Amino acid sequence: MVKRQILPLAAMEKLMKKAGAERVSEDAKTVLSDILEEFGQEISEAALKFAMHAGRKTIKAEDIKLATR
Repeated sequence: MVKRQILPLAAMEKLMKKAGAERVSEDAKTVLSDILEEFGQEISEAALKFAMHAGRKTIKAEDIKLATR
């Protein structure tokens, strides 16, 4: 089964170029996207727990901020 990218590879290239990279390989874009998606999933799961603890179904910005601490 092939994993479908959520984050566009063009956005990964922009991030790395903004950080100073002159050239970026396709593999580098894919790996960064995979890592950021995994990290985003972990943050989202933690944020959902904070929202549910507060009696909400909606994740708010404050939940995301708490989840990243």
